[in-house]
Amino acid sequence: MDTVLAFGMPGGWEWIVIGLFLVVFFGAKKIPEIARGLGKGIREFKDATKDIKQEIEQGAQSDEKKP
Repeated sequence: MDTVLAFGMPGGWEWIVIGLFLVVFFGAKKIPEIARGLGKGIREFKDATKDIKQEIEQGAQSDEKKP
């Protein structure tokens, strides 16, 4: 049972250590650039999934209209 808990989400201190590691490894100036790039990537992924979903729904609607 203890091994299952070892793979859970990081707690407060773990997030602090991860944050400090990122600042030391990447530098304070690079972190906003990385976050911006990650945000743009997530936005593009969401837009692409929304477009695909609309195409599927339109295809299903056009199939229903055919006799």
